[in-house]
Amino acid sequence: MRSVVWLVVATAVLGAGCGSSSSGSSEPGVVKVVAAENFWGDIARQIGGDHVKVTSIISDPTGDPHQYESSARNAAQVADARIVIVNGLGYDDFVGKLLSNTTNDKRVVITVADVLHATGGETNPHLWYDLPRIPVVARAIESALVAADPADRARFVANTKSFVTSLAPLSRIIETIKRAHRGAPVAYTERVPEYLLTAAGLTVASPPGFARAIEDGNEPSARDAQAMNDLVSQHRVRALLYNAQATSAVTQHVQDLAHVAGIPVVPVTETQPKNEPSYQSWQQHQLEALSAALGA
Repeated sequence: MRSVVWLVVATAVLGAGCGSSSSGSSEPGVVKVVAAENFWGDIARQIGGDHVKVTSIISDPTGDPHQYESSARNAAQVADARIVIVNGLGYDDFVGKLLSNTTNDKRVVITVADVLHATGGETNPHLWYDLPRIPVVARAIESALVAADPADRARFVANTKSFVTSLAPLSRIIETIKRAHRGAPVAYTERVPEYLLTAAGLTVASPPGFARAIEDGNEPSARDAQAMNDLVSQHRVRALLYNAQATSAVTQHVQDLAHVAGIPVVPVTETQPKNEPSYQSWQQHQLEALSAALGA
């Protein structure tokens, strides 16, 4: 996996509270939450409602999250947060650096990978695409909010229930794809949507070495590149999914081959786009695009 680039100016670290303690909240009844990525932040926003103030660090839908550079402002935000949500599995290691350089006696860190018991160097870090297990993450966020603000427990519990219920349309699309296209071969340029494809009962035919090389920011081997090109040009997959936030000459070439071969191309993103009002709408639109591609 590509390492997330980390940068914090020394003066920013000192200003953020290195060696000092922060209360994590200056507004009564409002819990300050910092999420490393905007999709986790959006889920926290939905569960916390008007009793949370959520800041998401990575939110640029056009940038490559793997290349994110943290800032002085990020250091201050993490220092002042009551709850910090990180993905884990090396995806957002820069937050760990920020946490280690600030202290906050009341701060709670939710690491999604730990919540889902996702471990191991080869584990796919794109956990927000593991839709069947998103309710587990939601409940972990609920528990942290209740601990931080017990007076508003009923609101957090009700909001979590509503959030989990709102995932039902996504589950229905997944089940529809599974019934109609179980085992259908698809390819991706990176492992971003792997959990989703597995849940939908699809078969990922991409050479593992190709996807891992692209994810790591490396050139795939000639053998893997040729195998990927053949999958598409020989019509051996039903759809091609690609990471729209991390394109390269290699992935563009695969897309071009797909267009020539008449293979549907489905873009996916690592960050929730600005035009998507919620995590659910974002995932639903991507699922609908996949379903349409398979039905073509």
